[in-house]
Amino acid sequence: MRISRSVAVPAAVLTLALALTACSSDASDGDTTDPSEAGGVVVTDMFGDVEVPADPQRVVALGWSDAETALALGVEPVGASDWLGVGGNGLGPWVDESYDTDPTIVGTFDVDLESVAALTPDLILWTRSTNDKAVYDQLSDIAPTVAAPPGTDVAYGTTWDGQTEIVAEALGKVDEGKKLVDDTQALIDDTIAANPEFADKTVAVGTLYSGQIGAYVRGDTRVDYLESLGMTNTPAIQNLAEPGAFSIELSEENVAALDADLTVMFPIGTGPEVITENPSIQGLPSARDGRLVVLGDLDLSNAFSAASVAGTRYALENAVPLFAAPLKG
Repeated sequence: MRISRSVAVPAAVLTLALALTACSSDASDGDTTDPSEAGGVVVTDMFGDVEVPADPQRVVALGWSDAETALALGVEPVGASDWLGVGGNGLGPWVDESYDTDPTIVGTFDVDLESVAALTPDLILWTRSTNDKAVYDQLSDIAPTVAAPPGTDVAYGTTWDGQTEIVAEALGKVDEGKKLVDDTQALIDDTIAANPEFADKTVAVGTLYSGQIGAYVRGDTRVDYLESLGMTNTPAIQNLAEPGAFSIELSEENVAALDADLTVMFPIGTGPEVITENPSIQGLPSARDGRLVVLGDLDLSNAFSAASVAGTRYALENAVPLFAAPLKG
């Protein structure tokens, strides 16, 4: 097996137009045994069918929230990526589960193939990522690799339930995955019933990173989260969406697109003052009327962005009251 040193995954994935290309994993050394006959499973992801061995023991969780999803299903990855930069073993405080043995932390945007191969994985999880086919193929040369569910057409667009279901299938934990999804959906349903003010309200979700204001569109898990509660992404933002991209950039001239019944913003890499002290943002009608919610608590904004069962539940408990307060009559 020939492995190049690393693959640099471009950070500018926002404009990536994803091609859904069917691809089946090669059987090793001519072995054509049906994996289901040997106790394994065939998982269908966005690139095709993946033959996964039964009860994988050395799981490398490369995708965003893949590690905490595996942990919630009772499996400890030997390698994991720290997408949110929380440090340590890569788990945020919104995750109840813990490791007996901390995993080796591997790269996120820059996937070091040698480091992944050195972990001798029997399964690689890459279910919430750039969806780059070239990287997927190189990971598949190391071990069976499960990418995003079929139909995922936006980078990092795997939903919390879609991620849970496909990871559970790969790990042979389908029943456990179904319970996680059902229990979490019940909490969402309870939240909707308790907050009728969310119905039919427009919402804008934005960020400020290195001085650049951005906003998120459908396919981004944060927008999908708020829409699942009954709100609608504001057309002023949604109409600017580009194929394959989960966000857009806003200039000072069109920052007014962030005005909505509810505007939710969080900073990336800085404190909340970059938003609370920004004249353009504070001049929005939603800001002047007290309908701008700034997620200045890093743990809360990270949980809101994690798009996992644990992150979803944490945000239901801690972020939803902040969203509801400005909308209550």
